[in-house]
Amino acid sequence: MSNQFSLQQFKDQLSESILNNAFVKVSMGNYQGNEKELKNVYVRKVKIKRVDMLSFTYRYKTRDIIKNFPIVEGVNLIGNFASNDFKISTLFTSEKEVIIEQGKKQLITLRERLIGKALQPDLSHNKEKKRLIQPAGKQYLTELKLTDADGNVFKNAQDKYKQINQYVEILNSLIKELPAGSIKSVVDMGSGKGYLTFALYDYLNVVMGGHASVTGVEYREDLVLLCNAIAERSAFRHLRFVEGTIQDYNVTDIDLLIALHACDTATDDAIFKGIKANSKLIVVAPCCHKQIRREMEKNKVKNEISVLTKHGIFMERQAEMVTDGIRALILEYFGYKTKVFEFISDAHTPKNVLIVGTKTMITSQQEQAREGRKADIKKKIAETKAYFGIGYHHLERLLELDN
Repeated sequence: MSNQFSLQQFKDQLSESILNNAFVKVSMGNYQGNEKELKNVYVRKVKIKRVDMLSFTYRYKTRDIIKNFPIVEGVNLIGNFASNDFKISTLFTSEKEVIIEQGKKQLITLRERLIGKALQPDLSHNKEKKRLIQPAGKQYLTELKLTDADGNVFKNAQDKYKQINQYVEILNSLIKELPAGSIKSVVDMGSGKGYLTFALYDYLNVVMGGHASVTGVEYREDLVLLCNAIAERSAFRHLRFVEGTIQDYNVTDIDLLIALHACDTATDDAIFKGIKANSKLIVVAPCCHKQIRREMEKNKVKNEISVLTKHGIFMERQAEMVTDGIRALILEYFGYKTKVFEFISDAHTPKNVLIVGTKTMITSQQEQAREGRKADIKKKIAETKAYFGIGYHHLERLLELDN
C-alpha cells in the first residue's frame, strides 16, 4: 500500500465519520515540524452559530491555541499534518480507532482497531473548562456585568470571561518562569474598564495568596472612578486606578508591565516606561502601527518587496511586522529575552500578537561580552530602517538609540 493511498484512506474514513455523525476526535502526536514548542494537535467537531466546524487545539509547552475551520478545510489540514509534521495520528470514531503512522524510511502505515465501548461525539463548543478565575463569589465580575449575583456568567459575556482567563493563563505561565515571589508591583497601562486588571489582582493575591500591588492607568476619568469604587467594594486594598496617559505616568519600580491594545506609539510609550523602570516582565499586545506605516509610505523605498507594499493591505501588514520586529530588537538591546507569538483567545475574539520581554540577570563579565551583541542589534535596527525607508521608530527615539 503506497503512502498516498494510506493517507487518502485515512482522510476518506475521517470524512465518512463526520458525515455519519460517528466522528469523536483526532489526536496527533510525535511532532517533527518547525514550531519549537508545539507538542500535539487535537481536533473535535463543534457547532458554531449552527454551522458544523472542526476545532483544532494546538498544544504548546506553555499554552493552548484554538483555531476553528470549515469541515473540508479542516479535513485537508489534518491530512497535511498526518503526511508531514506529525508521525502518528489517530482518528477516534464511535466504533473504532484508525491510526496512521510514519515509520522508518518515511513509510506510512494504516491500521484499525475496534473499540469495546462506543464513544459519543461531543459537539459542545463551550466545553466546560477549569478556569483560573472562577466566577462564583466575585464581586468585581458582577459589577462589571460579566456575571449575575449568583456567579453565573451572562451569555453575552462568555467571550470576555474566556478572554480574561486566557490572558491570566498566559501571564501565569510567564510569571512562573521567574523566581518565586518576584512579582510585587504590577502596572496595567491603558486598563480601560479594568477586566484584566481586576482578574490579575484576584489571581495574584486571592487565588495564589501573594502580596502584589496592582495599578491601572487610564485616561478616562469616569472609568477610573468606576474601577476604584468596584475595587473598594471588592476589598482589593492594593488595587488602584489612576487617571492619566501612558506617556505622562511616572513610575520607578515595576515588576510586571502590561499594555494591551495601546494604540500606535502608546505601545512604545509603555515599553519605554517598563525598560526605564527595569521591569522584570513586559507584556504588550500592540494595536495599530500608523507611525511606521506613515514612514514607509512617505519614503517608498524601491527593493525586492516593492511588489507587495504597493498594495494597501500588504503595506499595513508589513508595517505591523516591522514595527513589532524593531520593538523586540530594542527589548533585546536592553537585556530582555523576547518572545513574539500570536494569541487567539477564542473563536469570537480577534487574533492578537503578544510581545513578551523577560529581563535577564547577568554578571559584570557577561555584561562586557554583551556589548558586542548590543552593537550588532543597533546595526540590525539601522539596516532594517534603511531597507524599509523608515526615518525613525518612536521607541528607538524615546530611548535615544538613534543618536
